[in-house]
Amino acid sequence: MNSEWELKQLIVEIGKRIWMRGYVASNDGNITVKLNDKELLTTPTGVSKGFMNTDMIIKVDNNGKVISGNSKYRPSSEVKMHLEVYKERPDIKSVVHAHPPYATSFAVAGIPLNKCILPEAIIVIGSVPIAKYGLPSTMEIPENIREHIKKSDAILLENHGALTLGTDLLNAYHKMETLEHTANIVWKAIQLGNVNVLPDNERDRLVALRSSFGLNGPLATCDSTPMPSNSEQISNPNKIEITEQTIREIAERVINKLKQK
Repeated sequence: MNSEWELKQLIVEIGKRIWMRGYVASNDGNITVKLNDKELLTTPTGVSKGFMNTDMIIKVDNNGKVISGNSKYRPSSEVKMHLEVYKERPDIKSVVHAHPPYATSFAVAGIPLNKCILPEAIIVIGSVPIAKYGLPSTMEIPENIREHIKKSDAILLENHGALTLGTDLLNAYHKMETLEHTANIVWKAIQLGNVNVLPDNERDRLVALRSSFGLNGPLATCDSTPMPSNSEQISNPNKIEITEQTIREIAERVINKLKQK
């Protein structure tokens, strides 16, 4: 088991990793880890995750009240979101919140990452839901994630970012990596015009492997129904296809009209 000092060092290291990977910008994101049933460590507000040091890490209680830390720093107001996770999920010991670009793009587009696509993602994070938008720093986000965190260790936050939960600090961070890696690949597959979805029998075989990997927490089952490809023609009588030829013809008509005046 890591000591308090070792956990502070690990928080600083993970903060640098999420900043260098572009999962956060400026002072975005926050990281927490439980020390015991009454205390946890949290990153400070107003500090870039890429420039933290151990002196900045703050110890708080289960209500977010500061127990110890440098008086120059205070906890993020979004620690409320982390406290809600620990309240609902006693098995969770660490939470990472970031704004990874691909995963956050899906959150902004309102598209959950709920399809059975990559084996690793199916086993580790399963179906990733989207929690309804909530005003940052208020209780709206904790309230909106409550039902999702009961059955998922990775959640997209509508128009905001992502949240991953873990049995320890590295576990929570690795789930953020898995989430963003999956979102990146799904995005690129969509651009290529087709996303192959694994059928339910393959999904079930993968999920059955979880216990052998020591993964025993709740998992939201991913959707095995196929996704339509860009090459498939979707009937839409109101859809107008704008081609380069159409644009040229419109431009020529406008020019001719102007010449007549």
